[in-house]
Amino acid sequence: MKRNFQKGGSGGINMTPMIDVVFQMIIFFVCTAQLEREQFSEWITLPDSPNAPQMAQEKDPCTITIEVDEKGKVFIGRTPLSISKLRKVLTKTVADYGVYGPSIPIQIRADSSVPHSFVRQTMDICTESGLYKIAFIAVKDSVSD
Repeated sequence: MKRNFQKGGSGGINMTPMIDVVFQMIIFFVCTAQLEREQFSEWITLPDSPNAPQMAQEKDPCTITIEVDEKGKVFIGRTPLSISKLRKVLTKTVADYGVYGPSIPIQIRADSSVPHSFVRQTMDICTESGLYKIAFIAVKDSVSD
């Protein structure tokens, strides 16, 4: 293969296409990170749980995260749901996944000031729908005394 070099040229490789691809990848990762952050409500203050075991960072992609605010309002993905709508959504999800439906993990993100009766109501709806893998999200304080 014969290469033609101009006099006084550097004879290097054109880096423009590679730089374009790198910038596109950076934009993609910034956008996807932003979407993950916007999935949860920032007004919910998670309770502290310093003695709880550290959970694995890897999350099942089928996980449904239910948020309960201090007034007992229920959200999935920042979408407010009534109790009856939550029941319908969870029941339909279990039915759509067939045999694997009951194994769908549920994470409950409840505000630290929410009365336990609202959290219990959410748990009851999950179990009535056939979902039994329920976990709670809390803050594990890593600061030692």
